[in-house]
Amino acid sequence: MRFLSAPSWTGSARRSSCGRGAWALGALLILFGCATPVERAYQEARESGFQFIALDGGAYRLAAFFKPAQRADAETLHVYLDGDGTPWASRWRVSEEPTPRHPVMLRLMALDSAPALYLGRPCYFGHASDPGCSPELWTGRRYGPEVLDSLEVGLRGFLKRRPFQRLALLGHSGGGALALLLAPRFPEAWAVLTLAGNTDTAAWTARHGYTPLSGSLNPADAPPGRAAEFHYLGAEDRVIPPEVFGPIAQRRSPGGWAILPKMGHSCCWEGSWGTILKRLDSGSGASRPVP
Repeated sequence: MRFLSAPSWTGSARRSSCGRGAWALGALLILFGCATPVERAYQEARESGFQFIALDGGAYRLAAFFKPAQRADAETLHVYLDGDGTPWASRWRVSEEPTPRHPVMLRLMALDSAPALYLGRPCYFGHASDPGCSPELWTGRRYGPEVLDSLEVGLRGFLKRRPFQRLALLGHSGGGALALLLAPRFPEAWAVLTLAGNTDTAAWTARHGYTPLSGSLNPADAPPGRAAEFHYLGAEDRVIPPEVFGPIAQRRSPGGWAILPKMGHSCCWEGSWGTILKRLDSGSGASRPVP
């Protein structure tokens, strides 16, 4: 694990029509709206004061961002896992760069007072052209064993340097699926919290008529583990519709799920995030209405 003073731009990050992504141009690129998703993500992280970390994920390199503790006695690390980003550029064309265009969890981490790590997936955040990376890892195998193995190795490496006693895995959309699949690998994980989480990939592909994710693991196939689960759904979410995923959340965690009114898939979790985190820290979960 090494700490970076600036990101190393790779792959499609170099192909921006506005330049090569140097830090000095970051704000200007965003101002004129022509930065790549990779450039925007690094710029947002820098502006939030996060530390950039390159993690050894075994077969893959992982980009991560760390927010140190505000209290010296903090023992719980919040691990943020974002959604699937942009696996497909169009219905028929696979994306060359899967990094999220709007990293929901990166923005929510900026509102968190706990020590937090934003853990990027293999081949994301400028690593799409790395050895071993292929579109399969952000399409059909997006929750595959090799992805989970890499995330586990990367997080374990981070914890060797910063030995937190407990973990809370927080995931949005497809990051929720990864959080549920990773939790059994970490005895330190006391809680899993999902926002519009893809808790059943078979139900999700069937609902939308998508090709089944045959190379991926489905969190619905594994029973709830020792970690407490808290699931939040948006009443107006059409990607993870509550009429499909509400019953799934209720079965997994009868007292730890809620449907938030006027909430979509990516918008507008920031307004409720402080309350959700307080419920998480107190262990009261999702069973009461969130303002």
